[in-house]
Amino acid sequence: RMARLCLRDDQFERLAALLPGKIGDPGRTAANNRQFIEAVLWIARTGSPWRDLPPEFGLWNTVYQRFARWSRRGAWHRVFAHWVQEADFEEVFIDSTLVRAHQHAAGAAKKKGDQALGRSRGGLSTKIHALVEGLGSLARFHLTGGHAGDSPEALPLLKDLCPGSVSADKAYDSDAILEHLAANHIQAVIPPRSNRTVQRSFDRHLYKARNLVERFFCRIKQFRRIATRYDKLGERFAAFIAITASVIWLA
Repeated sequence: RMARLCLRDDQFERLAALLPGKIGDPGRTAANNRQFIEAVLWIARTGSPWRDLPPEFGLWNTVYQRFARWSRRGAWHRVFAHWVQEADFEEVFIDSTLVRAHQHAAGAAKKKGDQALGRSRGGLSTKIHALVEGLGSLARFHLTGGHAGDSPEALPLLKDLCPGSVSADKAYDSDAILEHLAANHIQAVIPPRSNRTVQRSFDRHLYKARNLVERFFCRIKQFRRIATRYDKLGERFAAFIAITASVIWLA
């Protein structure tokens, strides 16, 4: 019996045109893109080790090596970037979520650089810093160790974006963020910290919509490979986020 699939036929048809290895693409034509994508999504959804991949998806090591190759080449992020072109940037929402790292996630070679792992109160962990667009889908993200603060990551997420408003919780109430938003005529929907001498006002009605980012985190963590980090390399963990966020765009 075939393992339960993640994608409907119409969803895969939309995805297929973005995948490497199509007829006409440079290099070797990829075999069974549908089977391969479903295999990766099975791993993402269940959180299982690659060795436990059901045999109907093919040899686990062949699937894993192909996933790793696509990760190195940025294929998953290019797919994700395609959906972001449809984003509604009138309002954006910024927040982070902490992901506990399994003990197997530790131990990447130092020569491979920073792997976005750090020690927080709960132990070894990674933070996903996310910018969610106005309809509740992920538009931008990056990873840090779990010990990193939230506010320093907001401006790198925004970069050149000029939405109508930015909503975030009081962890993002910093002078640098507020000055950047004011300079670019972006409404700051950020409650002030209690220790502010001047308690500035903010739009409480708009702030209610901030739950969109919380709801996105709940959705993406239904994929157990996101809810717990098993990957040693940040590149691989980020690839899982990109492909699962793409599936949410397809829903």
